[in-house]
Parts: sequence; structure tokens; C-alpha cells
Amino acid sequence: MSERDVSDVPDEEFLRLDRQVCFSLHAAARAFDGVYRTVLKDLGLTYPQYLVMLVLWEHGELPVKRIGEHLRLESGTLSPLLKRLEAAGHVERRRSPHDERSVTVRPTPSGTALRARALAVPRGIAAATGLPLERIAALRAELDALTAHLDSVTADAAA
Repeated sequence: MSERDVSDVPDEEFLRLDRQVCFSLHAAARAFDGVYRTVLKDLGLTYPQYLVMLVLWEHGELPVKRIGEHLRLESGTLSPLLKRLEAAGHVERRRSPHDERSVTVRPTPSGTALRARALAVPRGIAAATGLPLERIAALRAELDALTAHLDSVTADAAA
């Protein structure tokens, strides 16, 4: 099958919901939310909280700003997540002694112990996709490339 150029596609075809890549990504993300909700239930974490913990398990103590950069989240979205994780005893937030505006976050012993219980999560998610690991890796690479390209278009438009 030959690749079609954008100019070769009739306008009406582009306006169909089933032709929207953004909707396919949105639908897949919602489906993942449901699977993660089930898999993470025993850990007492939501999917966004799980992502925060992944970043902290990988990098250790970080400023809130850096966590936001890793997760592509604004501090206004991240702060309530961190407050709930702190209330659950999984993280500790503290103001930087060097810069009062900066808050750092680190896993508590409870948060660190949660990592061992979370080890089964990625395998459960991989199994739920029904895809072999090679296809999952290829899909992730395609999505990463798409994200990078869209970010560059956004950056160019902002300049």
C-alpha cells in the first residue's frame, strides 16, 4: 500500500472521528486508565500517583519542578498529587534550604517499600495489551517520535 500525502485526502475524510489519530490515542489512554485502576488498586495508588512514584524510585529526591518535567505536568496539577501521596505516607516534601521557592520530594521508607509491591505492575500491563514485548517497544518508540515531532511544531509556532 502506498503512503498518501495529506493533500491527497478529501476534507470530508479528515473530519471523520474514526480518522483522528488524537482520538485513537485518547481512547487507548482511557482504556489504559481502566486497566491501571484495576492493577494499582492493591497498591492504593492512582495512575498519576504511580507515575510520580516511578520517577522518584528511578531518580530519588527531586524538586517538584523536575518531577513535573519528567511527567509533563504543571505544578498546579502535581501539587495535589504530591499532597495525597504525602498524606498516605509514601513521600515527604520539604522546602529547599537554599531556595525557599523550591520544594523537593523524596520517597519515605513506606514509599520505597511500595516499589517491591509495584514490580508486578508493568508485567500485568504488558500482558493486558495482548502485544508481544517487541511490538510494545516499537509502539512506544513511535509514540515518543510523534511526541517529539509535535513538541517541535509547538515550539516553532511559539517562536
